[in-house]
Amino acid sequence: MSAPQPEHRSRFDGPGRRPPRSTRWQVRRMTRPNQLWGSNGVAFGPDGRLYVAQYLGGQISAVDLSSGDVEVVVSPDGPVRSPDDLAFGSDGSMYITDLVPGRVWRRTPRGEFVLVTDQLAVPNGITCVGDRLFVNEMKRNGRLVELFPDGGEPVVLTDDLVVGNAMQLGPDGKLYYPHMFTDQVFRISPEGGAPELVASEVHEPVAVRFDRGGVLVVLSRGVEGIVTSIDLFGTGDRSIVTSGIKGLDNAAFDAENRMFVSSFASGGIAELHPDGRTREVVPQGLDGPFGVAVGGDGTVYAADHYRVASPDSAETAPAVEAETEPRGVLTREMLIFVHGIAEDGGLLHVTSQFGDVRTYDPSDRSVRVRANGLDGPMGLAVRADGVLVVAEAGAGRILAIDAEDTVTVLAEGLTHPVDVALDERQRLYASEDGRGAVVRIDDGEVVIIAEGLGAPQGLAVRGDEVFVVETEHGRILAIDLIEGGQRIEAEDLPVCPPPTASAGETAVLSHGMPGLPPRFAGLAVDREGTLYLSANGEGSVLRFAASQAMTAETGG
Repeated sequence: MSAPQPEHRSRFDGPGRRPPRSTRWQVRRMTRPNQLWGSNGVAFGPDGRLYVAQYLGGQISAVDLSSGDVEVVVSPDGPVRSPDDLAFGSDGSMYITDLVPGRVWRRTPRGEFVLVTDQLAVPNGITCVGDRLFVNEMKRNGRLVELFPDGGEPVVLTDDLVVGNAMQLGPDGKLYYPHMFTDQVFRISPEGGAPELVASEVHEPVAVRFDRGGVLVVLSRGVEGIVTSIDLFGTGDRSIVTSGIKGLDNAAFDAENRMFVSSFASGGIAELHPDGRTREVVPQGLDGPFGVAVGGDGTVYAADHYRVASPDSAETAPAVEAETEPRGVLTREMLIFVHGIAEDGGLLHVTSQFGDVRTYDPSDRSVRVRANGLDGPMGLAVRADGVLVVAEAGAGRILAIDAEDTVTVLAEGLTHPVDVALDERQRLYASEDGRGAVVRIDDGEVVIIAEGLGAPQGLAVRGDEVFVVETEHGRILAIDLIEGGQRIEAEDLPVCPPPTASAGETAVLSHGMPGLPPRFAGLAVDREGTLYLSANGEGSVLRFAASQAMTAETGG
């Protein structure tokens, strides 16, 4: 076999961690692994390193900007579930907004966690002003409050934010913050009073920062990576640069006034120069990925929560056999909260954690909603007649959506069905990670094909076998549809099992805003029988091509 190159570091690496193993398949990374689970709030710590909150991964890492080394300092197995922003107090304490549970934490210089408050709704932007702590809420009619780590009720400065986010104290002693949904920037005194509009028509503002010269810098969350600079206390001039970094999230300036930015859409850390040029410090990659699909032309698509992405050479270099290095990632479209994905005739069909199923046409970039109001739709497949088949995990159902967008129930009473797949005879299979089973749906009846599995998720049918990702055991299992036998195809896969309630699983929605997406390790097969795995543990796509021994064995 061949295995992914060990020199590419990932967020899944650890003591004793082995690369994927298979005696029957040639295993190769199609994309570089990601060292971060996306990158959100950033702030320089007392040690000079840049600390990065990773909302999707529940962790915070410290980055050495000279070497690019990344160290996890707040791990996902701690009390913090969804860190979105962070700031440091004068004593070196780290303050963290834990968005979905609605908490704010203090991490002391000794590494101890103290709950500051659990009375906020989707807390996001956070900043320290001397020994004072301020936080805002990322929702409509959100509040900007002062918190008291040593005790005391929060003091509300204002309650009219239209989705707040990263904020900072300005040179004039006032707090500056964005209204993400109205393209405006406001300021308010730390003592309260009426908010004052500072700037309007600012492109999709997600973070407000000041450079060392006192210039207001506003980051855009859009696809172009726009950064707007406003010389508020000088000429008043406004300038714009386009970085090309999709989904900018936050920024921090070092002592030399160098600007370092994060991206919620693809992770990584980059230095952004005033003219828009960028220097990669921590490489970008996939935040998930979740579902994976292969087009008829061999193009691989990954549903990556905030976008649909592909290996960056997928169109220009389809002959992956000739490649020795994994690729970067190409963003196809910023389709937010995509989870499952299927391709058919050039169209991409996706599910969303918000409960909808959409069809995206890359030719004109149009999006058609096929169904909404569903309870946790995840994997989906396309029947030969064009009907979409969807696993509605939360409701325990398998649905069909026809050309007129009529939704019918094919099966119900399942235990958290995650993925679906069809064989050549159009028989339907589903994985139930809650039950540990793979089943076949026969005219609405559920027939067990295999049980006792470890949190099975991604499914793909190849000939007379169905392949399933056992996320609990980190392996791919082949199930013989004729004889019923099972065979381990690959092991030590960098996939994450679904979180459990004891581990602090949090809501998909929080106060009408997006919560944490459920984990989903997708699997797909192309026309040649090659398998593709969304390796959501390390943030890559793995390709499993038949080995020479396997080809000889099957007579291919």
